Amino acid sequence: MQRDVQDILAENLARVRGQIDDAAREAGRRTDEVTLVGVTKYVDADTARALLDAGLHDLAESRPQQLWDKAESMLDADARWHQVGHVQRNKVRRTVPLIELLHSLDSPRLAAVLNEEAAKLGRTLPALIEVNISGDAAKHGFMPDDVEPLLSDLAQFEHLEIHGLMSMAALEGGSDRARQDFARLRKLRDRLRAKCPDRITLDDLSMGMSRDFREAIAEGATIVRIGTALFEGLR
Repeated sequence: MQRDVQDILAENLARVRGQIDDAAREAGRRTDEVTLVGVTKYVDADTARALLDAGLHDLAESRPQQLWDKAESMLDADARWHQVGHVQRNKVRRTVPLIELLHSLDSPRLAAVLNEEAAKLGRTLPALIEVNISGDAAKHGFMPDDVEPLLSDLAQFEHLEIHGLMSMAALEGGSDRARQDFARLRKLRDRLRAKCPDRITLDDLSMGMSRDFREAIAEGATIVRIGTALFEGLR
């Protein structure tokens, strides 16, 4: 890895962390309430490793196959891998051993398969329920009204730990629409918290990407998923 690439990544990471600090402070929140996850789907494994070397240990992929390749090539490193995109059930077996958190639990059938594979490994898998908060037909995730009935079913899976909700803002509408979508997810979480079964917590809100993480932090995000902003200036 060339020295200039490492320098660029370190500068980008410092800048993004500074922007997260500013956004948290403006929202009256502590910086340590927000976890930065670096989404590496547009870069190769060497660049992902360089980002880790720059000091970011929470890394993410959208496609399981890319996660397998990068995570398995970095088994000697202390990366914490997140799966943030849709997972087909036939890809669960190779994915579960590699990840610290699944952001994209989007069907009861997927939950059952995840629970089964986690049981085989003798572990529990932390997961977030994906909510289609914008109503975009092209997006995965449960519709907001479908989440509450789902909770009691998910509580039966002994090898799944439901930690919160994940969503993406609408592509159209700019920062105002993004903030509205994030506010809707937070309000949904707040309403559901009082009705959660004992085994489910909804402490985490994974929302906000490079274009809208400031709005997400203002509305209570505990995890932001950033890719493009971390790799600016790379060839």
